Amino acid sequence: MPASIILSNLSLSTPDGRPLLSNIDLTFAAERIGLVGRNGVGKTTLLASISGEHVPQSGRVLVNGTIGLLRQDVQVLAGATVADLFGVRPALELVRRAERGDASADDIAAIDWTLEARLETALARAGFDLAPDTELSCLSGGQITRVRLAALVFAEPDFLLLDEPTNNLDRDGRKAVADLLGAWRGGAIVVSHDRDLLETMDAIVELTSLGVTRYGGNWSSYRAQKAVELAAVRHDLAHAEKRLSGIDGKAQEAAERKARKDSGGRKKRAKGDMPRILAGARRDRSEDTGGKAALIAERRRAEALEAVDTARRRIEILQPLSVKLPATVLPAGREVLSLDRISAGYRPERPVLRDLSLAIVGPERVALVGPNGSGKTTLLKLVTGELRPLSGTVRVRPDFALFDQKVSLLDPAISILENFRRLNPKAGANECHAALARFMFRADAALQEVGHLSGGQMLRAGLACVLGGLKPPSLLILDEPTNHLDIESIEAVESGLRAYDGALLVVSHDEAFLQAIGITRRFDLTGERDSKRPLVEQ
Repeated sequence: MPASIILSNLSLSTPDGRPLLSNIDLTFAAERIGLVGRNGVGKTTLLASISGEHVPQSGRVLVNGTIGLLRQDVQVLAGATVADLFGVRPALELVRRAERGDASADDIAAIDWTLEARLETALARAGFDLAPDTELSCLSGGQITRVRLAALVFAEPDFLLLDEPTNNLDRDGRKAVADLLGAWRGGAIVVSHDRDLLETMDAIVELTSLGVTRYGGNWSSYRAQKAVELAAVRHDLAHAEKRLSGIDGKAQEAAERKARKDSGGRKKRAKGDMPRILAGARRDRSEDTGGKAALIAERRRAEALEAVDTARRRIEILQPLSVKLPATVLPAGREVLSLDRISAGYRPERPVLRDLSLAIVGPERVALVGPNGSGKTTLLKLVTGELRPLSGTVRVRPDFALFDQKVSLLDPAISILENFRRLNPKAGANECHAALARFMFRADAALQEVGHLSGGQMLRAGLACVLGGLKPPSLLILDEPTNHLDIESIEAVESGLRAYDGALLVVSHDEAFLQAIGITRRFDLTGERDSKRPLVEQ
């Protein structure tokens, strides 16, 4: 029987009982599935339910085959090695004993003499040349993720369950993951916001609060189908609004006719041309008919209003964020940042950066690139004043804003609206609400406490508070802004940054994000410096 995963009438909830997904029916075969949806919708919980680590609220999970799960965060034990991660340490020690001549005849009969070669091949597929006894503590977080993925593939399960496998990986690491998955012939369910990785999928499964929808094809195909859905919803909204307008128009006409008729009846009764009993009966019939008509009209109007509201809610979900921002009025030739022959680090005898120079002028959009550990974070600390250079000079315009992954410029203890007023003290009440509404924080949504927001909401709130003011800063500095965000949040951030006319300095391994925000050049900390070539050519 072919390997498969069947979800039957599955309902999931959080440990504290909050409902996530209800009555889900899905089947996965030997295919690569991209699992997408907003932060908190239940993607990680769904993977945990499939792997058996989470008990569903109701329904069944039927797995025909074996599963390998890659979690987002795993604690590395002290002294653990690559061989431990692959689960082959005892088998390798047996090989070593045999090579030393210390193994018994039974041991030698049980030895897998292909183990070392297979282990080497698995690591090479992930882009590594590591000895099996290499301690994991010597590797970066991104390297450990890639080794863990290589270990999963080495075990040859029928299904891979991968939770954000490219998070915190540099460009080479992301490519290694994509290549490894491209060569995988089993089933794979991949939770990811990495759109380049999602382009390699066979299908996309979208999780929303309304349920689960499967879209055939890769990310681009999914986006095209969503665009068709948006066009259909817009058509439905236009039709519902037209119907509501027609109902209101007919109700107005009926009210005016009734008013004219009632006025005529009152005049006739006043003249005494009609017996009092007959006049009263006609008046009662008129009021009865008018009342029934009013009830029918009110019911039809309520139905039309509900149709309009439903269509508008679907537009809210499907419609990408599009904003207009005040201008920074930054001249094209104005210098916003200058690093001149900088050396910097945390130990004078071993600087992380040596003799580095960088200048950004006007509304340039510069991507700061390089592999993990090349000094990108160190450079940002220099720019923001958190770290002083060992030598050289740093000049930066005072009106800059830093967006780190925690959006530290916001006070988590107060609301989005209060943060906006704190950062824009001269803005009036209407300006505050209008600016936040442009970033989809309307009415009560602007009153949410920042500490209770999701990662995507928090970054969007930060952009609203900084870019929505009367005069945005001349320079924005962003440190891995897309890490841990869902794709909808990433696209909202992209829209806000596209509308910004100041200078950008961005650290990101997300090439799709860099393309979307219009990066004009990259500054490579390990290769060619200050390249003027467009990003798309590299």
